[in-house]
Amino acid sequence: MTKDVLISISGLQFAEGENSEPVEVITSGSYYKKNGKHYILYDEVAEDTAGTTKNIIKLGDEVLDITKRGETNVHMMFEKDKKNVTYYYTPYGNLLIGIDATKVQVEETEHNLSVKVDYALEVNYEHMADCKITMNIQSKNAGDFKICNSLHFK
Repeated sequence: MTKDVLISISGLQFAEGENSEPVEVITSGSYYKKNGKHYILYDEVAEDTAGTTKNIIKLGDEVLDITKRGETNVHMMFEKDKKNVTYYYTPYGNLLIGIDATKVQVEETEHNLSVKVDYALEVNYEHMADCKITMNIQSKNAGDFKICNSLHFK
């Protein structure tokens, strides 16, 4: 995998009685591997403000670690069969969120990382939705970048 990567992140929430539409981010970023863990860094520009949020994604065995700093601030841990609770700091107020991951799958090839996560989301100790995240991180020079348009997991 090269330092310069293309990143596709797609998420979907399944809340009772609501129609769910996926949210997708496609951007460029940086990649490196250290001590057996994968690190992906990218900046996110908020649509409704002039601010930027710096994102750090760390991948390990059955663990997805996301840190956001800037317009929003949060450190989220997705660990298979473990519940993690954290505060999500936004310009509109703070939320106490719980993440209970049932699946964290990471597949690595020479020029690609594929990540699939299933988890339950709680806000203030109340179940809000069952969610899925799909990520595709690929070397810019690989030439066959794929957009995560499917949230079907094996």
